[in-house]
Amino acid sequence: MAPHPIIQGIIDFSAGAIGGTACVLSGQPFDTTKVKMQTFPTMYRGFIHCFTSTFRQVGLSGLYKGSTPALIANITICPTELVKCRLQAMHEMEATGKITSGQRRTVWSVVKTVLKTNGPLGFYQGLTSTMAREIPGYFCFFGAYELSRSKFAQHMGTDKDGIDCVKSRIQVYSLTGRQEGFMKTFMGIIRTEGIAALYSGLTPTMIRTFPANGALFLSYELSRKFMMEKAGN
Repeated sequence: MAPHPIIQGIIDFSAGAIGGTACVLSGQPFDTTKVKMQTFPTMYRGFIHCFTSTFRQVGLSGLYKGSTPALIANITICPTELVKCRLQAMHEMEATGKITSGQRRTVWSVVKTVLKTNGPLGFYQGLTSTMAREIPGYFCFFGAYELSRSKFAQHMGTDKDGIDCVKSRIQVYSLTGRQEGFMKTFMGIIRTEGIAALYSGLTPTMIRTFPANGALFLSYELSRKFMMEKAGN
């Protein structure tokens, strides 16, 4: 017997949260590398150089900078995405002299800085590019998942990056007081660095896809199945 709709909703929400957590924890090092390459494309020779340099300079914890807002992003996207990107690129911002060195690198310190300098609306810098990335991205992501899931089920006889670079630049560089919007940032990258710069960080993004999405869907399906069985007892 199917559970009550409210119970079903709680199960689906909980399974989604568990899947999202597994996705973040397994893919965060690659996401951190991606943001660093997107915002400072000339600082690193490639994915391996960026990854190993980060590990050597700040350790494993440096690769997991921004994990807390990334986890909270299951609920709210743009504000947590901005905090996450700033934490991930803080080392490079100090190294290039864009901000003074010695600043605290915690979620709360970034939140206080945004509120102090830009107010609550400061968290929504990069909102346009975030929406331009998220809406089609999630449509294709979950659409492809559900389509593949249903096709495999039928077959087995059983019952689912350029804009991302602009977003990262806006959210990280706004730390220095730069308030450039989506189109100005987008055209500026093309004019000064070329179209290829929009795809900085593509390698870690593609590598991240396998462990992160595998962990997401495996955790989602297993936790949902477990809770559905418990609800049916």
